Amino acid sequence: MTETVTDAPAEHFVDLKKHRIHYWEAGAGHPVLLLHGGGPGATGWTNYSQNIGSLARHFHVYALDMPGWGDSDTPADDQGYDHVPVVVEFLDAHGIDKAALVGNSMGGLTSVATATLHPDRVSHLVTMGAPAPIYLVMSPAGPTEGIKVLSQAYRDTTPANMKRLVEIMVYDSSFATDELAEARAAAALAKPEHLRRWIAGMSTGAVLPQFSLGTQIRNITAPAMIIQGRDDRVVPLENALHYAALIPDNRVVIFNRCGHWAQIEHAAEFNRLVAGFISNVG
Repeated sequence: MTETVTDAPAEHFVDLKKHRIHYWEAGAGHPVLLLHGGGPGATGWTNYSQNIGSLARHFHVYALDMPGWGDSDTPADDQGYDHVPVVVEFLDAHGIDKAALVGNSMGGLTSVATATLHPDRVSHLVTMGAPAPIYLVMSPAGPTEGIKVLSQAYRDTTPANMKRLVEIMVYDSSFATDELAEARAAAALAKPEHLRRWIAGMSTGAVLPQFSLGTQIRNITAPAMIIQGRDDRVVPLENALHYAALIPDNRVVIFNRCGHWAQIEHAAEFNRLVAGFISNVG
């Protein structure tokens, strides 16, 4: 079931220490940051267009384009892809002491890292399909099927490869439209330097430095809701189970018939869960 945005969110830019960040903003109340995943062509809007309007009825919502994605700056070669400082500087720039972080995939790992390293800045933690920063023991070794497709889409960013990417992200292929594939291909090709740097960093682990956290995530103090698609072919279910074992105050929600994009495939239920969690827990 899809959800529509009743009032279009406003688009803004903010200058941080190293980057100019583009974001969408809507609503009022407790601040909620929506952090997108790391696939080529991803943006705050493409990841959360079905969620911003609904959540903005309850909260002050910000959906960011991280450096290298969307209309935000591409990092210089020596700046890396540590997004935790971006989140903290964004909060500082808006005078926000503490916010709820909602992150999909890479954005989920950024949310976990921020909650680990800056617990005083995070009121609630919500992740969807977030990779756990520890070794898996029940999943096959090496890149998943989805990560292989994502890597190929970075190396050869054609509409056809992007269609394969959006198809592997979802359980229900009706969400993997030609229009979405073409839009994401165009967005990715608009950032050639980002594509070059991400490809170079994939083999070294430089693109996701948050994996160095390991079991430090036991120190998270914010209440957490770990959302996982049972049929996620990008980040296996085992990752959610590790979070459940390590984060002190957590609850796990597993959607059946759901891939990597729970916030898209199950938008209405996702929006209700997140709104209730942030409003009533903690």
